[in-house]
Amino acid sequence: MAAGRWLLHHRVARRLGSTALGTRVPARTAASTSDERGAGGSKGPGGFFITTPIFYVNDRPHIGHLYSALLADAACRFQQLQGVVREHTLFCTGTDEHGLKIQRSAEAGGCEVQAFCDAVSHDFRSLFVSADVSFTDFVRTSEQRHCATVHRVFQALADGGHLYQGRYEGWYCLADEAFLGEGQVREEQLPSGQTATVSAESGRLVEWHSEDNYMFRMSAFRDELLCWLRAEGRVRPRHFQHQLEQWVSEELPDLSVSRPRERVPWGVPVPGDEGHTIYVWVDALANYLTAAGGFPTPKPWPPDVHVLGKDILRFHGLCWPALLLALGLELPRALLCHGHWTIGGQKMSKSLGNVVDPRQAAAQYTMGGLRYLLLRGGAPHADSPWGGAVAGHLLNAELADTLGNLLNRCTAPALNPKGCVPPLDVGLLESSPCGLQLAKHLATLPDTIAHHYADFNFHHGIEATMGAVRQANAFVQEEQPWVLAKDPASTPRLELVLRLSFEVLRVAGVALLPVVPELSTRLLDCLGVPPALRTWSSLSLGFTKPDQEYLSTSFTLGLRHKLFPKLKLQ
Repeated sequence: MAAGRWLLHHRVARRLGSTALGTRVPARTAASTSDERGAGGSKGPGGFFITTPIFYVNDRPHIGHLYSALLADAACRFQQLQGVVREHTLFCTGTDEHGLKIQRSAEAGGCEVQAFCDAVSHDFRSLFVSADVSFTDFVRTSEQRHCATVHRVFQALADGGHLYQGRYEGWYCLADEAFLGEGQVREEQLPSGQTATVSAESGRLVEWHSEDNYMFRMSAFRDELLCWLRAEGRVRPRHFQHQLEQWVSEELPDLSVSRPRERVPWGVPVPGDEGHTIYVWVDALANYLTAAGGFPTPKPWPPDVHVLGKDILRFHGLCWPALLLALGLELPRALLCHGHWTIGGQKMSKSLGNVVDPRQAAAQYTMGGLRYLLLRGGAPHADSPWGGAVAGHLLNAELADTLGNLLNRCTAPALNPKGCVPPLDVGLLESSPCGLQLAKHLATLPDTIAHHYADFNFHHGIEATMGAVRQANAFVQEEQPWVLAKDPASTPRLELVLRLSFEVLRVAGVALLPVVPELSTRLLDCLGVPPALRTWSSLSLGFTKPDQEYLSTSFTLGLRHKLFPKLKLQ
């Protein structure tokens, strides 16, 4: 993205807009946007706006794409559990369908480009639907509504005096579709023994290139970007925020925002200059405006969270906010950047042929199982190894044995012949040290899980949830309800065991709704938990804020079934 050598030509004002070149319309500052709604509109009371990156359709989706979507989905579902109204939620995803790589992929497959995009975009959408990703909008960059947004954005940049034209001579990475400065490339020895210049960030080959492009004066926004980036929690995990601050401090070159149309014909043409195509990343980033109703008055705005992979951090953390500053729009409230999935220590790559097909994985582990594996095993702060053979054992151990076993015990007719969740006298807890310890754990568990979920560390929240379920199983094992059930005098003790176990299962069921919504819903249905007790605030009724009226209430169990059938492993 960095500039090479630029020879300026004063042609932009005449071609693209009425504002004289060099006469810049004042841009909105980062400071002025921090506490205002900006040129857009609010999300309504209790609203939430979250996005995934739009996914490049040069090939079929892999589990890395699905992981990004699941992080956003889990965050969105958690917000709704806390009271955000679904009608005030905007969760957008989609597909990035322009650029030279797309054109070449279609040609290699002997397919017309639009038909190629249609097929792969459908593949992404159908995958997300089958994975229960609850998006509210799916933006395709080939859609007319989006192309209109991109045109208006580019024209506004020109009218604001934020563009100029020049000849570029420098490094270009075709695979990343980005220009790179000297500080962003390195020499690398190839297996053949030859030396090649590659991108320091992606490791992909670059070539020396020279062409005329339109440029965006991104360097003019250095101070505003630093101000925005220094806000606490702006980018999570924190080390990615430090990385962005370092990039801004070291180098913030102007950004090339067009390509010669003779070289890149598949894309949105520059308004007023059919000889140029708008840069694919400007095109792609504008999808967030398209999802919010378009430019210049997006509603709702701004996004609460952009979810993205670390390989596109520079585009979302530098280019996108700089463009928004130039457009006079409020900047995103936060970025969630996550690592990659690896196999054998290597990043999954189509070129290496080591990607995991999510549909094949779902056929092996079930789609609910795959959701659990990705959110349980993925950690945003680092790269995550794909479990492979270990994955099935984890699902059997945690969903079938740990969670499923506790449910089976509590609903078994031999232990629970009335088919109900019995009431509980809190005073009886004093007679069971193990039960009292479990109740104390339940008192703090909802806040612990909520803290992890709010930080997008769903893996830690799942670990905390399953830890409580394991503790409940140990409690049941110690109390031996199968013995208590044979002695009528032990009925109060048996009901204590059943009710405490029920409370653990209810908390686990609600806590796992963002992670495995279908499985969690079946769990709560089996327990007969009414809708009013499937919210985050309801979790305090048990032991966080002991409510004797609630604990004295009995519930009729729903239909009994196996929660997660054990996988047959080879």
